[in-house]
Amino acid sequence: MYKKIIILSVILFLFLTKAYSEKSIYIDVSVNDEIITNLDIEKESQYLKMLNPQLKELDKKKIYKIAKNSLINEIIKKNEVKKYFQIDREIDIIDKIYKDFFKNLGFSNENEFNNSLLKNKTYSDLDLKEKLKIDFFWNRIILDKFNDLVKIDKNILIQKIKNTDENKNEYFLSEILFYKDKNSNLDQQINNIKQSINNVGFNNTASIYSRSETANVGGKIGWISEKSLSQKIVNELDKIKIGEYTNVIKLRNNFLILKIEDKKKTKIETNYEVVLNKMIDYEKNKQLNQYSNIYFNKIKINNSINEF
Repeated sequence: MYKKIIILSVILFLFLTKAYSEKSIYIDVSVNDEIITNLDIEKESQYLKMLNPQLKELDKKKIYKIAKNSLINEIIKKNEVKKYFQIDREIDIIDKIYKDFFKNLGFSNENEFNNSLLKNKTYSDLDLKEKLKIDFFWNRIILDKFNDLVKIDKNILIQKIKNTDENKNEYFLSEILFYKDKNSNLDQQINNIKQSINNVGFNNTASIYSRSETANVGGKIGWISEKSLSQKIVNELDKIKIGEYTNVIKLRNNFLILKIEDKKKTKIETNYEVVLNKMIDYEKNKQLNQYSNIYFNKIKINNSINEF
């Protein structure tokens, strides 16, 4: 009872403060009993711009909205994770995940990365490790719930390897993965995405519209060999050049637009087992990502989201 009174008092105080000062701290949105202030969103904005510098090209309102949605999604995931795991405890693997995280961003050591966090006025290293911990446990949930549903035909993949030429294309791809909104026309939805691409670029549009886990980094997937892709996707990529994006590709439960950021020829690895394992990992991650989106949309409706 006292806890609810305190929360309501804080909400009332911050809400009234918003009316008197533009520079004050105010509540922007609440998810269940957890509040998100404008300063939380600003901090998340700075963090997302570190992950995807192209976000800086967007106007502040769009960046603010992306950051707010990111925090809402994080709280929903955190609440779900708490049902299955004790996330307050220390786990050794987070230090390794943190190290891999800053190295993937191009930082050579932890001090350099932590100084960059401080310079960009975003999260501390401890705060960021908590965010990574939520992602880690969320992925554990998805793996536990849906791993048995992942369907991979190794024979098809092996045949793809055997059918490949000695030199194959390798693409650096970015993606926009989206579902049909229940309350909108699909053609209009696609037109909105294409118009956004024309206005703010593909990667910024991915941050706005994509439902993939890659949205926070502008939809960037990274280097992928064409032998890891379905023939349907390869056929679409063959139609475009570097810097261009594909037509909308219909997948099982969603829609996909791909952009070729870069392209190169690579020799096929002689170790078929290595190639096969890479293809299996890619296909498995793709399917689990789809299940992650489906599961998130399912649990989201059970959360109370209120904007102020």
